[in-house]
Amino acid sequence: MAATFYVLAVLATLSGLGMAWALGANSNSPPFAPAIGANAISTMRAAFVIGILAALGAVTQGGAISETVGADLTIGAQITPLAATAGLLTAAGFMTFGVYTGYPVPAAFATTGAMVGVGLSLGGDPAFGTYRRLGQFWLLVPPVSGGMAYGTATLLRRDDIPETVGVPLLAAVVFGIVANVQLGVIPSPPGTDQNSLAGFASMLVELPTVGGVGPMELLVTAAFAVGAFLVIRRRTQRSAERGIRTFLVVLGGIVAFSSGGSQVGLATGPLQALFVEDLGLDVIVLLSLGAVGILAGAWMGSPRLLQATSREYAQLGARRSIAALVPGFIIAQVAIALGIPISFNNIIISGVIGGGLAAGSAGVSRRKIGVTVAFWLITLSMSVAIGYGLYAAFSTALGIA
Repeated sequence: MAATFYVLAVLATLSGLGMAWALGANSNSPPFAPAIGANAISTMRAAFVIGILAALGAVTQGGAISETVGADLTIGAQITPLAATAGLLTAAGFMTFGVYTGYPVPAAFATTGAMVGVGLSLGGDPAFGTYRRLGQFWLLVPPVSGGMAYGTATLLRRDDIPETVGVPLLAAVVFGIVANVQLGVIPSPPGTDQNSLAGFASMLVELPTVGGVGPMELLVTAAFAVGAFLVIRRRTQRSAERGIRTFLVVLGGIVAFSSGGSQVGLATGPLQALFVEDLGLDVIVLLSLGAVGILAGAWMGSPRLLQATSREYAQLGARRSIAALVPGFIIAQVAIALGIPISFNNIIISGVIGGGLAAGSAGVSRRKIGVTVAFWLITLSMSVAIGYGLYAAFSTALGIA
């Protein structure tokens, strides 16, 4: 029995590594595609940077998503190694289908649906509270991302706001948020696993709070925002295009980091019970394993996809690309804080449409939007059914009750 367990554990771990590799190759490319399309960075250098930043994001921010995918999708059923393998193979199958057919398959929908299916097949009960929370967030993503992109693109297009002011203002907003991003490597108060740079400063210098916010948090946030504003303003004053490209590369790096934090849980979540409960390992070991897979996938598999997607972003232009990426960063960080798996394709496509509306045209056909939404729904529903059936077939074949 022990030998069977370890064989299944190894198989599940390899499936998780394969899933992480696929995520690194496919799901982390959108953040840097705009910068490549604007000739701000080469394809190979972008692939290298994506791998490093996404892996760092996976280790420092992936815990919440991993917990949701691995434990919160069904009630009363602990995910076994065989169930994890069935769920990961189901999700990977959908992603492979999307890559070879060109249909937009969101990894978050495929993995979530697959893990719901295997959890139900294990005898678990539906976690309707979690489903409502995920569904509400997913439904809000398109209008929120599109609306934020529309506002950002409108700001960049205003004649009365010069680019030496508009672009630095966006940089200030982004870095003000960066100062408050929760990271697992920063010392945190007792009872919490993560903290931000602003929160850590508040721990070091204790001052009376105002409305629940410490003065040091406000000071660090303001320092990050002002510093980013001044750096990007100097760049845009020397050359508007150079300043915009600099911000585009930096923004792409931040979004790639966020992408790693939000995507790694799709590969590590199914293995959460195996590593933490069965093997007694710390969750950081599991996240590091996912980070290695994402790093390898980004270095080995993303250059080809980057070249393809960068051609699409080259048609959008640097400013509209910025308008699409700013919401991507903000929404990804909110999702990570709430422990909600998300599809970056969902966010980016919505942002592209919103930025296009500010220019008088969405830039994406209604047919393409309809096909994309339909495939998202098909992916979510079919992955539940296939995950359920695949685990049932595996357990029957192996004689596992």
